[in-house]
Amino acid sequence: MAKKILIIDDSNTIRQQVRAALSSYEVVEAADGVEGLDAIEGHQDLGIVLCDVNMPRMGGLEMVELVSAKGKLGGLPIVMLTTEGQPALVQRAKAAGAKGWIVKPFKPELLLATVRKLALV
Repeated sequence: MAKKILIIDDSNTIRQQVRAALSSYEVVEAADGVEGLDAIEGHQDLGIVLCDVNMPRMGGLEMVELVSAKGKLGGLPIVMLTTEGQPALVQRAKAAGAKGWIVKPFKPELLLATVRKLALV
């Protein structure tokens, strides 16, 4: 069975754009870090996580840090997909275990290439 891609973003429009770019994959969606945590714990068949930084309830960096601290990453690649580009945020994400950083607006072909390179799908 093919692995799934988890998209965590509070923007429904961004989730739709990512889903369209990755139409050949099965996608699971979450609207914030709290839902993202639940999805990571509830889906053992995830191949990659694409996560926004700024979201209500729980942001992406906090979520990645929590997942990492709980030892739940287990090799699951997480790529931050965000409008942010500050080096300090990128470093914080990498320190927490994120494998990549893509700035929005994203190029669909770049997103697809990143997924193909990093995903366990």
